[in-house]
Amino acid sequence: MTRRRGLQVVRGGGNQPPVTQRAVFRPRRRSPRVRRLLEAMLLMAAGLGLLVLLLQLPELIDLDSLLLISTAIGHLIGGLSQLLMGVLQLLAVLVLVASALLALLLLVAGLVRFVRALLAGPAAQPKSNHKR
Repeated sequence: MTRRRGLQVVRGGGNQPPVTQRAVFRPRRRSPRVRRLLEAMLLMAAGLGLLVLLLQLPELIDLDSLLLISTAIGHLIGGLSQLLMGVLQLLAVLVLVASALLALLLLVAGLVRFVRALLAGPAAQPKSNHKR
């Protein structure tokens, strides 16, 4: 008797007929042609209405589109330049703080070495074992 290794599909009880195709994978029913045409006409009408509204917008609201665009671009450039200037100033402050901390660290390290040098006794002479 040989034993197969691997997974095996366990089906339901023996009384049920085998399912040939699951309901999930059934082909979709096509919508009627009239409905598809109606959907296409509604989409085109919505697009056309939006275009007409956009074309009438300068008459409804007194605005000069070129002036509006140039003003918006000017504000955008001004805002970006202010942002970059702020970032540069912040980096400059961080460099100054790091320099001040490095200066304090160097001062403390030098002071510690100076105090150790003062408190330490004279250096011991190495004894030589050679006799002349």
